[in-house]
Amino acid sequence: MSLGAALGSGHEGEVSSAAGAQAQPPLSSYSRFAQRLRRRYAGELALLPPGPPTRSTMAQAYEALRGSRGFDVPSSLRVLRQLVMERLIVLDCDQRSPLATITCAVTELAEFALDTACIQAFADLDLVHGAPRTADGRRSQLWVVGMGKLGARELNVSSDIDLVYVYEEDGETEGSTDGRGRISNHEYFAKAVKAIYGLIGDVTEHGFVFRVDLALRPNGNSGPSAVSLGALEDYFQVQGREWERFAWMKSRVVAPRSAIEDGSAQGMRQVILPFVFRRYLDYAVFDALRVLHRQIREHASKRAAGRPERANDVKLSRGGIREIEFTVQLLQVVRGGQFPELRTRPTLQALQRLSVAGLMSEATAQALAAAYTFLRRVEHRIQYLDDQQTHVLPNGCRDDDDGDLAWIAHTMGYAEPCPFLHELDGHRELVAEEFDKLLGGSTECKSCSGPRNGNGRQPPPDLDQLLEQLPAQLRYRVEHWRQHPRVVALRDDARARLTRLLARTAQWLEERRVTDDAALRMADWIEPLLRRESYLALLVERPAVHERLLRVLGAARWPARYLMQHPGVIDELASDGLLTDRFSAADFERELEHRFRSVQITGEDDDETLLNLLRRAHHAELFRTLARDVEGVLTVEQVADELSALADATLRVTAKWCWQRLKQRHRDEPLFAIIGYGKLGGKELGYGSDLDIVFVYEDEDERAPDAYAAFVRKLINWLSTKTAEGDLFEIDTALRPNGSSGLLITTFHAFENYQQGRGSNTAWTWEHQAMTRARFVLGLETLRPRFEGVREAVITAPRDVKALHDEITAMRDKVRSAHPVKAGRFDLKHSPGGMVDAEFAVQFLVLSQSGPHPELRPNVGNIALLQRAEQVGLLPAGVGQAAASAYRELRRCQHHARLNEESTQVAEELLQPERKAIQALWQHVFG
Repeated sequence: MSLGAALGSGHEGEVSSAAGAQAQPPLSSYSRFAQRLRRRYAGELALLPPGPPTRSTMAQAYEALRGSRGFDVPSSLRVLRQLVMERLIVLDCDQRSPLATITCAVTELAEFALDTACIQAFADLDLVHGAPRTADGRRSQLWVVGMGKLGARELNVSSDIDLVYVYEEDGETEGSTDGRGRISNHEYFAKAVKAIYGLIGDVTEHGFVFRVDLALRPNGNSGPSAVSLGALEDYFQVQGREWERFAWMKSRVVAPRSAIEDGSAQGMRQVILPFVFRRYLDYAVFDALRVLHRQIREHASKRAAGRPERANDVKLSRGGIREIEFTVQLLQVVRGGQFPELRTRPTLQALQRLSVAGLMSEATAQALAAAYTFLRRVEHRIQYLDDQQTHVLPNGCRDDDDGDLAWIAHTMGYAEPCPFLHELDGHRELVAEEFDKLLGGSTECKSCSGPRNGNGRQPPPDLDQLLEQLPAQLRYRVEHWRQHPRVVALRDDARARLTRLLARTAQWLEERRVTDDAALRMADWIEPLLRRESYLALLVERPAVHERLLRVLGAARWPARYLMQHPGVIDELASDGLLTDRFSAADFERELEHRFRSVQITGEDDDETLLNLLRRAHHAELFRTLARDVEGVLTVEQVADELSALADATLRVTAKWCWQRLKQRHRDEPLFAIIGYGKLGGKELGYGSDLDIVFVYEDEDERAPDAYAAFVRKLINWLSTKTAEGDLFEIDTALRPNGSSGLLITTFHAFENYQQGRGSNTAWTWEHQAMTRARFVLGLETLRPRFEGVREAVITAPRDVKALHDEITAMRDKVRSAHPVKAGRFDLKHSPGGMVDAEFAVQFLVLSQSGPHPELRPNVGNIALLQRAEQVGLLPAGVGQAAASAYRELRRCQHHARLNEESTQVAEELLQPERKAIQALWQHVFG
């Protein structure tokens, strides 16, 4: 039938008016496949209930075919398939149903057919051989694993199904009723696989249900048709290849339904997850996917050689469906080990999650989703024409191609082919650009020039030749580790990456894009770099990350040491917003909660996993702040603000998770609070600062003392325990009531009495000094105003000013004597005119003067308090402001000294104005 005849119009490619369209036959009638189905199965089409096919309506039609029509199982399944296909052509072409309606229906057809085939095959085999048994006498299960589009519930209308058959355990069948026919479980399941194929894959007078492909099973076509779960695990550990991880990422047990419903199929997941998703970021898969993609492209080119009509393949050609799938799967495999929320099978859902995770811009994700939907709909229309497993668009090489192309355009909503083809080209170009951007290969340095190898990448230079070109110091460092066991043991591909990395570093050094210190620290950093080959792959794949890393390494010693301890944080350098974003506690906590829910879903939410989740997230954010710091984007005060906010957020999440997992938990939410002192209380945290904290609670339940004591022990353990990912914070609780001899957590009432001198046990003056910087960090909100009331009562209490003066100066002398300073040196913190002098002066002013001067009561930091003290007349004009500026400069110098791991004792002649300003402050306050 011509397109014009199908549409009731004499002009092909034109859409008739609305009035004329009412009299036209539906667009689906042009499909030659639909025409055949309507002729052959006119009497059966009504057996499928109206609307989109679902498992229940398919079962209803299947039972009718078995009953009233008298078809056997194989014929019923095949006829059911034809009824479903005819319905989908109508829904898609005539009713413009969403893509998900079509793909879900085809997937449910496959699941129903496989479940039915399993039931029939097992019943037939059990009669002859008995049930297969495990060592403990249970029935050994067979799991039909759907791969690719079947696993992702994305089957197209003429798709084959990629299957892997896995059985639970080796053993023997129990034999038939007369004791004969006993065979091994392996033989039983091999027979089952053959029987299932016969039921759904053989071509009969009614066609087939699905084409079946078993090539993705272990060892491919040379492997057994069914493998035990233990053999599958061994295969993954010993022989599993990188490209197989992409295949298994979408795997899902699809039949028999009973194994899914009783939960026995869940055992598969524990074997598959560690193979697909590695614990660390895994850029090593880039090359594997390049090779796989190149092979697919080459295969498509060979198929198109001499056959120009095959060049326009919406699946395999440039910018096709496969490139969208590869783009998505690559990011999932690379990141899925650390971010469980990315472990989803459907492509469109994965695109959304990648966008939410910040791994792809929302605009790009939406554009790829639109392209994917468009290309999949085109793919379906190509297959509706003749029920052929093809993805090639008609292009005029056959007599009816022009009509076919016009029909496809019409069903896609276009009046004629040209606008449709223009839209198609736009989508494919966008896909190709995004794919090439991700996978197209990194820009190599000039010293890597030369003929490219088979995978399109330039071959690495020879290490011996490269060494001769390196500057003397760098060459010496490389020679030092060249024979290191880790280097000697590297695989060829990893060694090639290492050499490329050195060559690029040397080239940038020659161009002065990086400093000598950066290159030398890069060479010294080789041991942690080689702990995970994926780090090498990341740096080779992402030159921008490599260059940023060198800048961080060259900026100071402490960042280099931090990278030694936590090399995985280098991935943060790939973030586009690294230098422009600021820390967001809400985003940090939301992402951690999202990851927590993800590992709960996968059953991986043990304590160790959660401890490592916290550490990875904290280290990543700390490193982001560090990178902004060494690039000069943040001031010292802003660094302290970010680190303090990060500590607060980490404490909130950790406390929440610990309480949720506390065995002694007696209520849903704890009635407690954390009070921060010192640098945490004053929001002046630096890198590696410990946390001075005190725990209090207000809970009348008789179980409360034991519960909160266990809670605090667990919380401190979670914060300070070292795991494979490092630790979070050192915790200091010495400021709790009664110090080290007191309880780890007390009632708020006891804390209040201790601080305000009620009873025989009261706080010391130095504890009141600490109270000037105390802050309510988190906890029961009704305690916040009560704590503020206690703090204000403490710092405004009437005092003997002379006694306070003597106690604080005595404490200052004690602190100074504990920190001797070398002759001719000035200690930024402890020397006369140093930071501690300014801090003690502020504490004296607050404790002695905040009663009559409420401006001194808020915990706003030393700089602001010095300025306020001058404003209210407690300091002479200019003294407070000068001391505040001096304190800020000393903090800046201390910060940079610590970043460079240098002594905070500097030459005595340095910082003279700052020292004099703080000495003037001390003289005025203490005389």
